[in-house]
Amino acid sequence: MKFGIIKERKNPPDRRVVFSPEELVNLKKQFPEASITVETSDIRIFPDTDYVEKGFEVTEDVSGCDVLFGVKEVPINALIPNKSYFFFSHTIKKQPYNRKLLKAVLDKNITLYDHETIVDANNARLIGFGRYAGIVGAYNGIRAFGIKFDLFNLTKAEDLPDQKALIERLKRNHLPYIKIVLTGSGKVAHGAKEMLDAMKIKQVSVENYLTKKYAEPVYTFIDVLDYNKRKDGTQSGKQDFYKNPTEYESDFERFSEVSDLFIAGHFHGNNAPVILSKEMLRSPKCSLKVVADVSCDIDGPIACTLRPSTIADPVYGYLPSEHKEVSLSHPAAIWVMAVDNLPCELPKDASEGFGKLFLNHVIPAFYTNDADGVLARAKVTENGKLTPRFSYLQDYVDDKE
Repeated sequence: MKFGIIKERKNPPDRRVVFSPEELVNLKKQFPEASITVETSDIRIFPDTDYVEKGFEVTEDVSGCDVLFGVKEVPINALIPNKSYFFFSHTIKKQPYNRKLLKAVLDKNITLYDHETIVDANNARLIGFGRYAGIVGAYNGIRAFGIKFDLFNLTKAEDLPDQKALIERLKRNHLPYIKIVLTGSGKVAHGAKEMLDAMKIKQVSVENYLTKKYAEPVYTFIDVLDYNKRKDGTQSGKQDFYKNPTEYESDFERFSEVSDLFIAGHFHGNNAPVILSKEMLRSPKCSLKVVADVSCDIDGPIACTLRPSTIADPVYGYLPSEHKEVSLSHPAAIWVMAVDNLPCELPKDASEGFGKLFLNHVIPAFYTNDADGVLARAKVTENGKLTPRFSYLQDYVDDKE
């Protein structure tokens, strides 16, 4: 099998890569029969020389490879026909801006595996950058809080080399006695939790968080049944929430009334209730000063997330009384951090972590005849057609929606 690491060509530039040089060495140790070629790149976090020093061929031509690994969408004019590709295509939710890309994949007879569709038999994601989104999102949220109140001005995450450096900068500065609420239960939320724990911020129970005052900064870590409740008042488990989300309504107001910083690391499913509504934000009881929306669903469950922000300009002001964006200097503004490509700020750590997962969960499938079905489940297109698992995209491809 001939594998190729492709250059990232999407703008703005993304410095991440599926495999670090060190992880490619591990791949060769496990699968010595694998052939690996690296496409030259002037933007990758690991320079070409790092790969050459590890014994890998670096070239401008990867057309001899069977399977090509990338991170972000490949521009249509760079797609090589009749190859297999792995990248985040951002098409499986019928994103309008990438319809032409999926059409081109089909026209060029490309077998597409989307990183987002690499799941186990229970449809749980096996790989991704979620942890690093949470790590950087928490850092950015605390950074925004410090700037808003002239407490400290942390260096941007993108200007620091790794998570260790982010933690070191955070620990230099002391937060006032604030309350932080963190939503979620997956990799994103746990990445954010790593940062709060590294700062030695005390985690407290929901009950104590809502009722007690503290002489130190604290946080509470909440899941769906902490911030949603059944409309009929009955008590049920998480599975009931997942099966019947329309029977629930948000119970987040009890947190928005006592929290200073909200770090949103949740996954928001279809038909689930809005979490932080315009009415909650507009309430005179709302005490939120900064919202770090790591999940960043536009027009979604966090009403103040009006648009994605950028790494260059990560924070904008939100005026609850008029539900609009305003200057950060506005006295009534809640600051919103909603960068939608947070792992790009930590490209070395993110790439190293992603490669370990990819080597563990994906590469073996090429040498076991896909015994666990990982490749079969992830395959979006094959032989110029959508696979049965993704046939729901046919209308999207045909422009019938």
